[in-house]
Amino acid sequence: MSNTFGNIFRLTSFGESHGEAIGGIIDGMPAGIEIDDAFVQNELQRRRPGQSKLTTGRQESDRVELLSGIFEGKSTGCPIGFMIHNTHQYSKDYDNIQHLFRPSHADFTYYKKYGLRDFRGGGRSSARVTIARCVAGALAKLALRQIGVEILAYTSQIGTLALQNDYRLYDLAQAEENPVRCPDKQMAREMENLILSVKEAGDTVGGVVTCVVKGCPAGLGEPEFGKLHAALGSAMLSINAVKGFEYGLGFESARGRGSEQNDVFVNENGNIKTSTNNSGGIQGGISNGADIYFRVAFKPVATLLRHQDTLNTDGLPAAFTTQGRHDPCAVPRAVPIVEAMAAMTILDFYLLGKTTFIR
Repeated sequence: MSNTFGNIFRLTSFGESHGEAIGGIIDGMPAGIEIDDAFVQNELQRRRPGQSKLTTGRQESDRVELLSGIFEGKSTGCPIGFMIHNTHQYSKDYDNIQHLFRPSHADFTYYKKYGLRDFRGGGRSSARVTIARCVAGALAKLALRQIGVEILAYTSQIGTLALQNDYRLYDLAQAEENPVRCPDKQMAREMENLILSVKEAGDTVGGVVTCVVKGCPAGLGEPEFGKLHAALGSAMLSINAVKGFEYGLGFESARGRGSEQNDVFVNENGNIKTSTNNSGGIQGGISNGADIYFRVAFKPVATLLRHQDTLNTDGLPAAFTTQGRHDPCAVPRAVPIVEAMAAMTILDFYLLGKTTFIR
């Protein structure tokens, strides 16, 4: 089950960074959903390596083959199989680290768990594998369109450069107009310059992705061990390099008082809503119909293009310099991955509470 995500809408993925292909099986996709091939492919392009000077130089077309579960442009309700071939691997770039444990990578932990590891690009632990999530997330988004749910994520922080305003003050669609995926043009330029300077130094930098779920119906989630925010947190923390998750006011809520943070209920034309949304659209582990918004913190990429000291598999001191092509910052390419995991989670929880899919 460690390679399967979800309860009803489920993704089981396979593949490694330098293997023949990445792929998966999606089970539980509602029948009758129109499959927009161009939309699915575009979601992969948003995550694709080599898309700008801010990312790794690895050039992959990332063309997805949808192998089953679709007939005459619609989902049949049967399992959807898919595959993306790897075409631009340089496995020789990793020959010098096959007997070393790279700092802050999964090399040591995989070795201790399995007794061996695929050292080529990190194998299964590589962020390359997240492409399978983007395929499943794209299909989940197509299903969620039918019930009016929209998911938008953006880069809100790179290093110490952070947006200070509420997400509602930005046009989130503008995030796709720059390679950093930040909806503020001036801040995007500053973030881009920071990433480039870090790249030039052979270093890396982290940041934060903010995600907003609009149109989520009230009532999703379970009251005790199946809380919606817990599921979203688990989904986000399963993404490579993620170190933190908070929703609503998050850790900021520890600073204030209940009288300042309670979301008061109001009646707007017969609809019960809250006048504020400090809860982030989830109360008691269940969605309340307001926007769900959360933030995901990414650490700096562990691969540095500079000299590092470490130990080898015999526990002896060693030194190495990383070769190959690597991202100086994972955040811009992580935006569509965050959206994908959110889409899969929301659709899964919607299906958990329904006997039929309402279109």
